[in-house]
Amino acid sequence: MIWLVRPFRTILGSQELEFVRNAWYVAGWSSEFAGALQQVQILDEKLVFWRQPDGRLAALEDRCPHRMLPLSMGKLLDNGTVQCGYHGLTFAAGGACVRIPGQDNLPASACVRAYPLVERHDIVWVWMGDPEQADASQIFDMPEFEAPGWAAHQGDALHIQANYLNVAENLVDPAHVSFVHPTTLGSNASEDVPVKADVSGEVITAWRWIRNAPPVGFFREFAGLEGLVDRWHYYHLHLPSIAVIDFGSAPSSLALSEEEREKGVRIYALHFLTPVGPHHTIDRWMHIRNSALDNPQAAEKMDDLFRIAFAEDKEILEAVEINEAGAKAAPLRIAIDRGPLVYRKRIAERIATEQAG
Repeated sequence: MIWLVRPFRTILGSQELEFVRNAWYVAGWSSEFAGALQQVQILDEKLVFWRQPDGRLAALEDRCPHRMLPLSMGKLLDNGTVQCGYHGLTFAAGGACVRIPGQDNLPASACVRAYPLVERHDIVWVWMGDPEQADASQIFDMPEFEAPGWAAHQGDALHIQANYLNVAENLVDPAHVSFVHPTTLGSNASEDVPVKADVSGEVITAWRWIRNAPPVGFFREFAGLEGLVDRWHYYHLHLPSIAVIDFGSAPSSLALSEEEREKGVRIYALHFLTPVGPHHTIDRWMHIRNSALDNPQAAEKMDDLFRIAFAEDKEILEAVEINEAGAKAAPLRIAIDRGPLVYRKRIAERIATEQAG
Protein backbone atom coordinates (compact mmCIF):
# COMPACT_ATOMS: atom_id res chain seq x y z
CA MET A 1 0.00 0.00 0.00
CA ILE A 2 1.30 3.48 -0.90
CA TRP A 3 0.02 6.89 0.14
CA LEU A 4 0.80 10.38 -1.00
CA VAL A 5 0.30 12.82 1.84
CA ARG A 6 0.95 16.46 2.55
CA PRO A 7 4.30 17.27 4.12
CA PHE A 8 4.21 17.85 7.88
CA ARG A 9 4.58 21.60 7.41
CA THR A 10 1.13 21.63 5.83
CA ILE A 11 -0.28 19.10 8.29
CA LEU A 12 0.73 21.31 11.19
CA GLY A 13 -0.13 24.54 9.39
CA SER A 14 0.85 27.61 11.36
CA GLN A 15 1.99 25.30 14.15
CA GLU A 16 5.09 24.23 12.21
CA LEU A 17 7.44 25.79 14.73
CA GLU A 18 5.27 25.06 17.77
CA PHE A 19 5.59 22.25 20.28
CA VAL A 20 3.46 20.32 22.73
CA ARG A 21 4.01 22.30 25.91
CA ASN A 22 1.84 20.56 28.48
CA ALA A 23 4.24 17.67 28.88
CA TRP A 24 7.24 16.52 30.91
CA TYR A 25 10.53 16.77 29.02
CA VAL A 26 13.96 15.54 30.01
CA ALA A 27 16.21 18.49 30.85
CA GLY A 28 19.19 16.23 31.39
CA TRP A 29 20.71 13.42 33.41
CA SER A 30 21.11 14.28 37.10
CA SER A 31 24.87 14.10 36.62
CA GLU A 32 24.72 17.06 34.21
CA PHE A 33 23.69 19.46 36.98
CA ALA A 34 26.21 20.43 39.63
CA GLY A 35 26.09 23.58 41.76
CA ALA A 36 26.72 26.27 39.14
CA LEU A 37 24.13 28.23 37.19
CA GLN A 38 23.46 26.42 33.93
CA GLN A 39 21.47 27.53 30.90
CA VAL A 40 19.33 24.90 29.16
CA GLN A 41 17.20 25.55 26.07
CA ILE A 42 13.99 23.54 25.64
CA LEU A 43 11.15 24.24 23.18
CA ASP A 44 12.96 27.39 22.09
CA GLU A 45 12.87 28.73 25.68
CA LYS A 46 15.98 29.42 27.74
CA LEU A 47 15.94 28.25 31.35
CA VAL A 48 18.52 28.58 34.11
CA PHE A 49 19.05 25.55 36.37
CA TRP A 50 20.92 25.31 39.66
CA ARG A 51 21.07 23.19 42.78
CA GLN A 52 19.94 24.72 46.05
CA PRO A 53 21.85 24.20 49.32
CA ASP A 54 19.73 21.12 50.12
CA GLY A 55 20.58 19.58 46.72
CA ARG A 56 17.21 20.12 45.09
CA LEU A 57 17.16 21.55 41.58
CA ALA A 58 15.44 24.78 40.63
CA ALA A 59 14.66 26.21 37.20
CA LEU A 60 13.64 29.74 36.20
CA GLU A 61 13.19 31.55 32.95
CA ASP A 62 16.69 32.70 32.05
CA ARG A 63 15.78 36.38 31.80
CA CYS A 64 15.90 39.11 34.41
CA PRO A 65 12.65 41.15 34.12
CA HIS A 66 14.58 44.42 34.54
CA ARG A 67 16.96 44.66 31.56
CA MET A 68 16.55 41.08 30.25
CA LEU A 69 20.07 39.88 30.98
CA PRO A 70 20.22 36.07 31.25
CA LEU A 71 20.23 35.13 34.91
CA SER A 72 22.71 32.38 34.04
CA MET A 73 25.26 35.20 33.60
CA GLY A 74 24.72 36.25 37.20
CA LYS A 75 25.83 34.80 40.52
CA LEU A 76 24.55 31.89 42.61
CA LEU A 77 24.51 33.06 46.24
CA ASP A 78 25.20 30.87 49.24
CA ASN A 79 21.54 30.86 50.31
CA GLY A 80 20.46 29.38 46.98
CA THR A 81 19.15 32.58 45.39
CA VAL A 82 20.29 33.96 42.02
CA GLN A 83 21.66 37.48 41.65
CA CYS A 84 21.39 39.18 38.26
CA GLY A 85 24.77 40.19 36.90
CA TYR A 86 23.56 43.59 35.67
CA HIS A 87 21.98 45.43 38.62
CA GLY A 88 21.89 42.82 41.36
CA LEU A 89 18.19 41.96 41.46
CA THR A 90 17.99 38.68 43.35
CA PHE A 91 15.48 35.85 42.81
CA ALA A 92 14.46 32.85 44.90
CA ALA A 93 13.84 29.37 43.48
CA GLY A 94 10.11 30.08 43.26
CA GLY A 95 10.72 33.05 40.95
CA ALA A 96 9.98 35.90 43.38
CA CYS A 97 12.37 38.83 43.61
CA VAL A 98 13.75 39.01 47.15
CA ARG A 99 16.10 41.98 46.75
CA ILE A 100 16.47 45.10 44.63
CA PRO A 101 19.62 46.98 45.60
CA GLY A 102 18.88 50.58 46.61
CA GLN A 103 15.15 50.19 47.31
CA ASP A 104 12.94 48.43 49.84
CA ASN A 105 9.84 48.20 47.67
CA LEU A 106 9.60 44.89 45.78
CA PRO A 107 6.88 45.23 43.11
CA ALA A 108 4.79 42.15 42.33
CA SER A 109 5.91 42.35 38.72
CA ALA A 110 9.49 41.74 39.83
CA CYS A 111 9.30 38.00 39.32
CA VAL A 112 10.49 35.29 36.96
CA ARG A 113 8.64 32.24 35.70
CA ALA A 114 9.50 29.09 37.65
CA TYR A 115 9.24 25.62 36.09
CA PRO A 116 8.05 22.50 37.93
CA LEU A 117 10.84 19.91 38.26
CA VAL A 118 11.03 16.24 39.24
CA GLU A 119 14.23 14.24 39.64
CA ARG A 120 13.69 10.49 39.34
CA HIS A 121 15.96 7.56 38.39
CA ASP A 122 18.78 10.11 37.98
CA ILE A 123 16.77 11.86 35.26
CA VAL A 124 15.68 15.51 35.50
CA TRP A 125 12.17 16.21 34.21
CA VAL A 126 10.79 19.70 33.58
CA TRP A 127 7.19 20.73 32.85
CA MET A 128 7.14 23.31 30.06
CA GLY A 129 3.43 24.16 29.97
CA ASP A 130 0.72 25.41 32.32
CA PRO A 131 2.11 24.75 35.83
CA GLU A 132 -1.41 24.07 37.13
CA GLN A 133 -1.51 20.97 34.91
CA ALA A 134 1.84 19.55 36.02
CA ASP A 135 1.14 16.06 37.38
CA ALA A 136 4.21 14.10 38.46
CA SER A 137 2.29 10.82 38.17
CA GLN A 138 2.30 11.31 34.39
CA ILE A 139 6.10 11.18 34.13
CA PHE A 140 7.33 8.26 32.06
CA ASP A 141 8.40 5.27 34.13
CA MET A 142 8.83 1.52 33.80
CA PRO A 143 9.35 -1.14 36.51
CA GLU A 144 12.59 -2.38 34.95
CA PHE A 145 14.37 0.74 36.21
CA GLU A 146 14.56 -0.90 39.64
CA ALA A 147 13.24 -4.46 39.23
CA PRO A 148 15.51 -7.41 40.12
CA GLY A 149 17.08 -9.05 37.09
CA TRP A 150 17.60 -5.79 35.22
CA ALA A 151 20.45 -3.27 35.02
CA ALA A 152 19.98 0.33 33.90
CA HIS A 153 22.79 2.35 32.34
CA GLN A 154 22.74 5.93 31.05
CA GLY A 155 24.46 6.73 27.77
CA ASP A 156 25.06 10.02 25.98
CA ALA A 157 23.26 13.20 24.99
CA LEU A 158 23.32 13.11 21.19
CA HIS A 159 22.76 16.48 19.49
CA ILE A 160 20.94 16.13 16.16
CA GLN A 161 20.38 19.08 13.85
CA ALA A 162 16.87 17.99 12.90
CA ASN A 163 13.27 18.59 13.89
CA TYR A 164 12.20 16.33 16.75
CA LEU A 165 9.27 15.00 14.67
CA ASN A 166 11.69 13.46 12.20
CA VAL A 167 13.79 12.03 15.02
CA ALA A 168 10.73 10.54 16.72
CA GLU A 169 9.52 9.04 13.45
CA ASN A 170 12.81 7.22 13.18
CA LEU A 171 12.11 5.69 16.60
CA VAL A 172 8.85 4.05 15.57
CA ASP A 173 10.30 2.61 12.36
CA PRO A 174 11.80 -0.91 12.58
CA ALA A 175 12.20 -1.05 8.79
CA HIS A 176 15.11 1.40 8.60
CA VAL A 177 17.35 -0.84 10.72
CA SER A 178 18.15 -3.20 7.83
CA PHE A 179 19.55 -0.38 5.71
CA VAL A 180 20.92 2.22 8.13
CA HIS A 181 22.49 -0.19 10.65
CA PRO A 182 23.66 -3.22 8.62
CA THR A 183 26.69 -3.95 10.85
CA THR A 184 25.19 -3.34 14.28
CA LEU A 185 21.42 -3.58 14.80
CA GLY A 186 20.24 -4.97 11.47
CA SER A 187 21.07 -7.11 8.46
CA ASN A 188 19.69 -7.91 5.02
CA ALA A 189 17.84 -10.90 6.51
CA SER A 190 15.10 -8.53 7.67
CA GLU A 191 14.68 -6.39 4.56
CA ASP A 192 11.42 -7.98 3.40
CA VAL A 193 9.93 -8.90 6.78
CA PRO A 194 6.66 -6.93 7.13
CA VAL A 195 6.26 -4.39 9.93
CA LYS A 196 3.19 -4.62 12.13
CA ALA A 197 1.69 -1.60 13.89
CA ASP A 198 -0.78 -0.94 16.68
CA VAL A 199 -2.11 2.62 16.97
CA SER A 200 -5.19 1.82 19.05
CA GLY A 201 -3.81 3.04 22.37
CA GLU A 202 -1.99 6.11 23.64
CA VAL A 203 1.38 4.51 22.88
CA ILE A 204 2.12 3.92 19.20
CA THR A 205 3.83 0.56 18.60
CA ALA A 206 5.52 -0.95 15.55
CA TRP A 207 7.28 -4.31 15.59
CA ARG A 208 8.51 -7.35 13.74
CA TRP A 209 10.24 -10.69 14.36
CA ILE A 210 13.01 -12.15 12.23
CA ARG A 211 13.16 -15.93 12.58
CA ASN A 212 16.00 -18.35 11.82
CA ALA A 213 18.55 -15.74 10.81
CA PRO A 214 22.20 -15.12 11.72
CA PRO A 215 22.68 -12.83 14.74
CA VAL A 216 23.30 -9.16 14.00
CA GLY A 217 26.59 -7.53 14.91
CA PHE A 218 25.30 -6.10 18.19
CA PHE A 219 24.44 -9.52 19.64
CA ARG A 220 27.53 -11.22 18.27
CA GLU A 221 29.67 -8.58 19.98
CA PHE A 222 27.72 -8.14 23.22
CA ALA A 223 26.12 -11.55 23.84
CA GLY A 224 28.45 -13.83 21.86
CA LEU A 225 25.54 -15.41 20.01
CA GLU A 226 26.43 -17.76 17.15
CA GLY A 227 24.28 -19.86 14.86
CA LEU A 228 20.71 -19.07 13.89
CA VAL A 229 18.62 -16.88 16.17
CA ASP A 230 15.15 -15.43 16.44
CA ARG A 231 15.25 -11.68 17.02
CA TRP A 232 12.71 -8.98 17.56
CA HIS A 233 12.22 -5.22 17.51
CA TYR A 234 9.30 -3.54 19.31
CA TYR A 235 9.24 0.23 18.93
CA HIS A 236 7.01 2.03 21.47
CA LEU A 237 6.53 5.79 20.96
CA HIS A 238 5.14 7.77 23.89
CA LEU A 239 3.90 11.25 23.01
CA PRO A 240 5.28 13.75 22.69
CA SER A 241 8.85 12.47 22.34
CA ILE A 242 9.90 9.36 24.29
CA ALA A 243 10.71 6.07 22.59
CA VAL A 244 11.30 2.64 24.12
CA ILE A 245 12.80 0.02 21.82
CA ASP A 246 12.47 -3.54 23.11
CA PHE A 247 14.89 -5.66 21.10
CA GLY A 248 16.72 -8.91 21.59
CA SER A 249 17.72 -12.33 20.33
CA ALA A 250 17.50 -15.97 21.34
CA PRO A 251 18.73 -19.21 19.72
CA SER A 252 16.18 -20.37 17.18
CA SER A 253 16.19 -23.80 18.83
CA LEU A 254 14.28 -22.28 21.77
CA ALA A 255 11.39 -21.31 19.47
CA LEU A 256 10.32 -18.51 21.80
CA SER A 257 6.86 -17.04 21.47
CA GLU A 258 6.37 -13.28 21.46
CA GLU A 259 5.40 -13.45 25.15
CA GLU A 260 8.63 -15.25 26.12
CA ARG A 261 11.13 -12.56 25.22
CA GLU A 262 12.51 -12.46 28.77
CA LYS A 263 14.05 -15.91 28.10
CA GLY A 264 16.35 -14.41 25.49
CA VAL A 265 18.91 -11.62 25.65
CA ARG A 266 16.54 -8.68 26.00
CA ILE A 267 17.39 -4.99 25.98
CA TYR A 268 15.34 -1.83 26.28
CA ALA A 269 16.90 1.12 24.48
CA LEU A 270 15.30 4.32 25.81
CA HIS A 271 15.39 7.59 23.89
CA PHE A 272 14.33 10.80 25.62
CA LEU A 273 14.02 13.47 22.92
CA THR A 274 14.33 17.08 24.02
CA PRO A 275 13.38 19.62 21.32
CA VAL A 276 15.87 22.45 21.73
CA GLY A 277 14.41 24.44 18.83
CA PRO A 278 12.70 23.75 15.51
CA HIS A 279 15.83 22.24 13.97
CA HIS A 280 17.78 20.95 16.96
CA THR A 281 16.96 17.89 19.07
CA ILE A 282 18.89 16.27 21.91
CA ASP A 283 18.50 12.49 22.08
CA ARG A 284 19.48 11.29 25.55
CA TRP A 285 19.72 7.53 25.30
CA MET A 286 20.17 4.77 27.83
CA HIS A 287 19.56 1.05 28.08
CA ILE A 288 18.12 -1.48 30.51
CA ARG A 289 19.34 -5.07 30.03
CA ASN A 290 18.56 -8.51 31.49
CA SER A 291 22.05 -9.99 31.10
CA ALA A 292 25.60 -9.25 32.31
CA LEU A 293 24.01 -7.36 35.18
CA ASP A 294 27.17 -6.90 37.25
CA ASN A 295 29.57 -6.39 34.38
CA PRO A 296 30.48 -2.71 33.80
CA GLN A 297 32.56 -3.73 30.78
CA ALA A 298 29.39 -5.06 29.18
CA ALA A 299 27.70 -1.67 29.57
CA GLU A 300 30.73 0.06 28.06
CA LYS A 301 30.75 -2.37 25.15
CA MET A 302 27.09 -1.69 24.51
CA ASP A 303 27.74 2.06 24.65
CA ASP A 304 30.37 1.69 21.93
CA LEU A 305 27.96 -0.27 19.72
CA PHE A 306 25.10 2.15 20.32
CA ARG A 307 27.32 5.13 19.47
CA ILE A 308 28.08 3.60 16.08
CA ALA A 309 24.41 2.96 15.36
CA PHE A 310 23.10 6.31 16.60
CA ALA A 311 25.77 8.20 14.66
CA GLU A 312 24.34 6.49 11.57
CA ASP A 313 20.86 7.75 12.52
CA LYS A 314 22.21 11.26 13.07
CA GLU A 315 23.80 11.35 9.61
CA ILE A 316 20.56 10.22 7.96
CA LEU A 317 18.29 12.58 9.92
CA GLU A 318 20.44 15.66 9.38
CA ALA A 319 20.58 14.97 5.64
CA VAL A 320 16.79 14.57 5.56
CA GLU A 321 16.40 17.88 7.41
CA ILE A 322 18.42 19.69 4.75
CA ASN A 323 16.62 18.11 1.82
CA GLU A 324 13.19 18.53 3.36
CA ALA A 325 13.65 22.30 3.59
CA GLY A 326 13.99 22.58 -0.18
CA ALA A 327 11.48 19.92 -1.21
CA LYS A 328 8.90 21.01 -3.78
CA ALA A 329 6.79 17.85 -3.65
CA ALA A 330 4.98 16.03 -0.88
CA PRO A 331 6.85 13.05 0.58
CA LEU A 332 5.80 9.58 -0.45
CA ARG A 333 4.31 7.50 2.34
CA ILE A 334 4.29 3.69 2.20
CA ALA A 335 2.90 0.83 4.29
CA ILE A 336 5.59 1.04 6.98
CA ASP A 337 4.60 4.67 7.71
CA ARG A 338 1.38 3.95 9.56
CA GLY A 339 2.90 4.64 12.97
CA PRO A 340 4.65 7.89 11.93
CA LEU A 341 1.52 9.21 10.23
CA VAL A 342 -0.60 8.65 13.34
CA TYR A 343 2.14 10.20 15.47
CA ARG A 344 2.21 13.43 13.45
CA LYS A 345 -1.57 13.64 13.47
CA ARG A 346 -1.73 13.27 17.24
CA ILE A 347 1.00 15.85 17.81
CA ALA A 348 -0.90 18.33 15.60
CA GLU A 349 -4.10 17.63 17.53
CA ARG A 350 -2.44 18.18 20.92
CA ILE A 351 -0.88 21.46 19.79
CA ALA A 352 -4.23 22.66 18.40
CA THR A 353 -5.99 21.71 21.64
CA GLU A 354 -3.43 23.57 23.76
CA GLN A 355 -3.63 26.68 21.60
CA ALA A 356 -7.43 26.64 21.60
CA GLY A 357 -7.44 26.29 25.39
